[in-house]
Amino acid sequence: MTAETASADAIETTPAALRRAAHLWPDGLAVVDEQWGHPIELTWSHILAGVRTTAAALVAHGVQPGDRVAIWAPNCVQWPIAALATHWAGAVLVPLNTRYTALEVVDVLERVDARVLVVSGRFLGTDRLADLVALDEWSQLSRPPVPVRIRLDPDDELRGDAVDWDDDLAASVTDDHRAEADRRADAVAPADLSDILFTSGTTGRSKGVMAEHRQTLAGAHAWGANGRLSPTDRYLMVNPYFHTFGYKAGILPCLLFGATMYPLAVYDTTAAMDLVERHRLTVFPGAPTIFQTILDDPSRPDRDLSSLRLVVTGAAIVPVVLIERIQSDLGVDTVVTAYGLTECSGFVSTCTPDDDAVTVATTCGRAFAGMEMALSAAGEVLARGAMVMRGYLDDPAATAETIDDDGWLHTGDIGTIDDAGNLRITDRLKDMYICGGFNVYPAEIEQTLARIPEVTEAAVIGVPDDRLGEVGKAFLTLRSGAELDADTVVEFCRGRLANFKVPRSVVVVDSFPRNAAGKILKRELA
Repeated sequence: MTAETASADAIETTPAALRRAAHLWPDGLAVVDEQWGHPIELTWSHILAGVRTTAAALVAHGVQPGDRVAIWAPNCVQWPIAALATHWAGAVLVPLNTRYTALEVVDVLERVDARVLVVSGRFLGTDRLADLVALDEWSQLSRPPVPVRIRLDPDDELRGDAVDWDDDLAASVTDDHRAEADRRADAVAPADLSDILFTSGTTGRSKGVMAEHRQTLAGAHAWGANGRLSPTDRYLMVNPYFHTFGYKAGILPCLLFGATMYPLAVYDTTAAMDLVERHRLTVFPGAPTIFQTILDDPSRPDRDLSSLRLVVTGAAIVPVVLIERIQSDLGVDTVVTAYGLTECSGFVSTCTPDDDAVTVATTCGRAFAGMEMALSAAGEVLARGAMVMRGYLDDPAATAETIDDDGWLHTGDIGTIDDAGNLRITDRLKDMYICGGFNVYPAEIEQTLARIPEVTEAAVIGVPDDRLGEVGKAFLTLRSGAELDADTVVEFCRGRLANFKVPRSVVVVDSFPRNAAGKILKRELA
């Protein structure tokens, strides 16, 4: 059996997956990118050709097997080509958070010893490469990477200190470089390192999570199979490609199942609904806040979003009322909630399209195919199986603390597992606080607060109290034009929660600080 004829579940490297896609769907649309004033449509044959050329260019610029290639760019057509070309050349992909400062990027580049940096040109008024090279820390890197600059804006000026993606990248490519890149693609093995993704850093310095090709592809296949992806699907990609939700639950499932990618670099409610309407998009995954903005948009009732067949959302905690509204107000046939973390390539558990509304609205479903779950004595969720990382980059101590001798990865989340195997996340272990001797899990309070009609989102933290040790402080965002006073919020909670769980103070905010996955950064609220 060759890569071209193998079934999706038998594919264990991205070069094999790309060969298979180009063989099965040579003329099928792989990506449509209309964002930059010059719409681009590429088939899977085009993607393969672009990847082979880009991989040969990486070889020409000195990339060796096992070297690291970083990408610091928003969602665009060049991103999956650069990522897959990195693997084709036998190298390791390092996606960089577009919210990072230049200093944070330099730190990561030094830690991974990146050989090449693919970086966007001027975007949202910022030239990332200019910010980087202006730093003393850039020139002090032990081996500064070769910058390859993607000019997203066709009117953006060329830079003499970078290789231009369109004009220069392939200029030095020879037949020998192409042959070497193809040879390396053939040699990529399932146990080879595919990527290093840095955790969102909700606490402390981010860690580099190392995943192998087989781990990455196992998760992508399980996700795509569960969502019943097919070549007829058109996938709206608002989740950033540098995150597992955009890369491993986005680009790679499309590669395995032939769905078409529609990248969106900056989430905008109007732009997202426009794309769904004009292209009759069918699959729309996103963080809970994405769907909250669509549900609350005044123009939404006049929009035709009926083509959507699958909505997938997930976070440690998803408000039950949000799932109910997606089902009732948007009329989507299938709403699925899932749970994962970077250390498992983003995949631990999921509901399925066959689950009833109650299961979807109140649980994160059962373990993905190839994974298993358990609870520690303290109620911490443990995960083990095909998607668990190799370990943390250059940090064996942190790896040993996270993955025990039996192979169980300790997630840091608190939950329950019912008789049917459905996981419920009740909170983050670190978010729990103690009020008057009682353990309080903010997620329970946040679910209650989400039931207040004026509230769009809620976050609760524990703050010091002289008498009780800690008490709850609630932060809320409200619907446009709504007003809500603290006494009303507290009284609402008193009728639904034990006294020690009721927040003692309430603050209304315009927005929440978030990480790349859309999760609220509670340490910044504190």
